[in-house]
Amino acid sequence: MLFSSLEFIFLFLPAVCIPYFLVRNTKVRNIILILASLFFYTFGEPKAVVLMVMSIVLNYGLAVLMEKHKSAKKIFLTASILVNIGLLFWYKYTAFFVSGINTVFGLSFDVPVIHLPIGISFFTFQAMSYVIDVYRGDTPVQKRLSNLLLYISFFPQLIAGPIIKYHDIDAQIEQRDVSFENYALGTKRFLTGLFKKVLIANSAGALWESISGGDMSALSMAGAWLGAIAYSIQIYFDFSGYSDMAIGLGKIFGFDFLENFNYPYISGSIREFWRRWHISLSTWFKEYLYIPLGGSRRGNIRTYFNLFVVFLCTGIWHGASWNFVIWGMWHGLFSIIERLGFEKILKKCRVINHIYTLAVVVIGFVIFAMTDFTRLGEYMGVMLLNSNHIIVNDSFIFDLISNFVLIAAAVIFSMPVYKILEKNAFVKKAEGVVYPILFVITVAYLVSSAYNPFLYFRF
Repeated sequence: MLFSSLEFIFLFLPAVCIPYFLVRNTKVRNIILILASLFFYTFGEPKAVVLMVMSIVLNYGLAVLMEKHKSAKKIFLTASILVNIGLLFWYKYTAFFVSGINTVFGLSFDVPVIHLPIGISFFTFQAMSYVIDVYRGDTPVQKRLSNLLLYISFFPQLIAGPIIKYHDIDAQIEQRDVSFENYALGTKRFLTGLFKKVLIANSAGALWESISGGDMSALSMAGAWLGAIAYSIQIYFDFSGYSDMAIGLGKIFGFDFLENFNYPYISGSIREFWRRWHISLSTWFKEYLYIPLGGSRRGNIRTYFNLFVVFLCTGIWHGASWNFVIWGMWHGLFSIIERLGFEKILKKCRVINHIYTLAVVVIGFVIFAMTDFTRLGEYMGVMLLNSNHIIVNDSFIFDLISNFVLIAAAVIFSMPVYKILEKNAFVKKAEGVVYPILFVITVAYLVSSAYNPFLYFRF
C-alpha cells in the first residue's frame, strides 16, 4: 500500500487516525499504531510479516541477554549481526551470489527464486542499530517488547525509511505531543511529499521511461541527457517525497523524525552531496561501518580504503545487481578523488563545482537505473560520446517543450526557494488555497492514471 495511493489516503489513514485521537492513553495509542502497522505490512506482504515479527523478537531477546550477561555481550552482538546480515543475504543476495558463482566458475547451479520482502533493508538496519547501540551503551535496553515492536514496525518509516535510531525516539514512544498543531504541521508535510511524489516524480518517471525505453539508434545526445535528468528528478522527488510523507505521518501521531534530505542537488561536491542525500543511510554507514573501520584516523591510505568499502556496501545495499555495485564504486571513486585535493580546487569556483557535482550524480543515476549492461552501454555511448552522431532532433525538442513546466518546477523545488518564500505572510495565507487545489489535482491524477511507481520498494 503506497502512501500515494487512494486506499491509503481515504481508507487506511482515517481508519487509524479516528481511534488514535479518540483515546488519550499513550499505551493504548501505541497498541493502535502497532496493529495498524502490522496490518499495513500484511496488506503488501502477508507472508513476510511473520519474518519481520520474528526478527524483532529475536533482536529484542538478544539485547535483553546482552544486558543480563554483560561478560558475554559480544557473543550476543555477533549473533544479532550474523542473523540480520544472514536474513538480508538470503532474501536479497542469494540468487545474485549463485549466479555469480556460475558465471565465474562455469558451473550450473540452479539459481533460486526468492521473493524479496518489502522494506527488509530498512527494518533490518534499524534492528541492527538498536542492538549495536545497546552494546555500546548509547541506549538502554528496552524491556517492553511492544516498544521495540512499534519502533521497528511503525508504518510511516517501515518500508522506505528514514532509518531511525532507537535513542532518537525512545522517549517519544513513552510520551509525546499529540496536538492539533502537530497534526496540522504533519498534514502539511505529508501533502508536500504527496505533491512531490505524484505531480513531479511520476511525470518525470514517465518521461524517463519513454526516452530510455525507446529506439536507442534514434536517440540524440541532448535527448539522452534529458532522459538522465528526468530520472534524476524522478528518484529525488520520489524518495524525498516519500520521506516527507513519512516525516509528516510521524508528526501527525506526535513523533519527530530526523530529516532525510537537505536539497542535495545544490551540492558543490560529492562529499557534500552525501551529507544531503538519504541522510539516514549515510549516517548509518558512517556510525556503524566507516568509524568502526577506523574512519580517517589511521592515515590517508586506510581512509581511502574505508571510503571505498563504505560506498561499495552502499551500492550493494540498494540491490543485488552489478549496476548498484558500480554506482557505489562510482561515488566512492569521486569521494576519494576529492579527498586527494580536488575538493580544494572545486571550492574556488561555485559554478564549476556545481556543474561537476550534478554531472557525476546524473551519470551515476543512469548506471543506477539500468540493469541491462548492453542497453546501459548504448545509452552512455549516446549520452557521453554522441555515438549516433545526433546532437539534437525533433524528439528532444518535443519532449523538452512538453515537459518544460515539469522541469522548471523540479529545478525550483530542488532548491530551498520555497523554504525562503514560506516565511512570507502572503505565501502563508496562500497555502490555505494552494494546498487544497493541489490536493484535488493530485487525487484527479491518481484516479485517472495507473502509473504510480515507487522506486525504493525494491530496496
